[in-house]
Amino acid sequence: MSRNILHVDFNNFYASVECLQHPELANVPVVVGGDETARHGIVLSKNEIAKRQYGIKTGEVLWKVRERCPNVVILRPHMERYLEFSQLARTLYGEYTDRVESFGLDEAWLDVTGSGIFGTPRHIADELRDRIRREFGITVSVGVSFNKVFAKLGSDMKKPDATTVISETNFRDRVWRLPVGELLYVGRATQMKFARLGIDTIGDLARFDRKLLGTLLGKHGTMLWAFANGFDASPVALANENGTVKSVGNSTTMPHDLRCEADVRLVLYAIADSVAARLRRHGLAGSTISVSIRDCDMFTFERQCKNNHPTQLSGEIAEIAWSLFRTNYTWMKPVRALGIQVSDLTEDTACEQLDIFGEVSRRMKKGELEHTIDSIRNRYGHDMVLRASLMTAPELTGFRPAQGNFMHTTPIIRN
Repeated sequence: MSRNILHVDFNNFYASVECLQHPELANVPVVVGGDETARHGIVLSKNEIAKRQYGIKTGEVLWKVRERCPNVVILRPHMERYLEFSQLARTLYGEYTDRVESFGLDEAWLDVTGSGIFGTPRHIADELRDRIRREFGITVSVGVSFNKVFAKLGSDMKKPDATTVISETNFRDRVWRLPVGELLYVGRATQMKFARLGIDTIGDLARFDRKLLGTLLGKHGTMLWAFANGFDASPVALANENGTVKSVGNSTTMPHDLRCEADVRLVLYAIADSVAARLRRHGLAGSTISVSIRDCDMFTFERQCKNNHPTQLSGEIAEIAWSLFRTNYTWMKPVRALGIQVSDLTEDTACEQLDIFGEVSRRMKKGELEHTIDSIRNRYGHDMVLRASLMTAPELTGFRPAQGNFMHTTPIIRN
């Protein structure tokens, strides 16, 4: 039986919410961005005027935006507002189906296969667009398809405030001519690999030899081949399944590019400290540690490894991240930003087998120490207890655990 999947994507989400709060900015270019003075100055979101008239793109550095558009209004993000709108939207989606899967704050899949009482999938999509425009004051684009990948692709094809249908009969005409980089989970690194194989469009990928692609790129390559051919059968999660935390992480952009390993190690320890504190706060430990690295040209990649036991210890997380960095970064360019993410989470109350060498006992003592440090910081402030090494470079390690943390509640595939 063919499924009916919607993908709802808020248009210019952060900027739209900010403009709703500031109606006087309705006819001027608006950008939501980070702190320029701390080099967090990149575009997080932009309104339609900034996008259409000035070509401003997400991820651009703000000083370049100012050069091209001197009259741009740059606003700081207010995550609590965006979270409120996201929760309101999920409540609205729940009126149509119990299968609602978030993909970040501003996107969600809905499986409306059994929702014929509300009309055709196209009718439901149009009704959602109309209700969100009237009830929330901002707009969404909706993709309608027979699988999640093409539904998301549809929501990206026409913006703002539009519905795009990709069916089992028309997807070759509508999808295969698009650049392969527009397919879900095709990042910059994978796109470069595809280019070396002569794969420029989604159609090129769909027609490529599947076995050869698997040999060259492994499971990720064959998965993307299946997506290009419309073979995505992944279900839309039930709404009450979305609350499970999948990963906890933190990242930071440095005040200046890093050019030596000593500085990178300090920053990784500071990030690991914040990630570990948040894991403990939520009673979690994780087995997979990932490090993300962005160079001065804004190229980002991620590497990860599996630990032999779940951890919430800052030292363990930092050393694994540091090892991943040293193994994978060749210093062709300076480092602009770093991040650490811990996944494969379990509750920290899980039992652990004692060993004859006393390693588990030592880790338990370290855990007790870090919980004590958490208590002191909660009562007297974060700076009351710091690693001595981090005090040697406060300009690099002075960011706070409460700022920039993220918790993923849906699986994310990276490359």
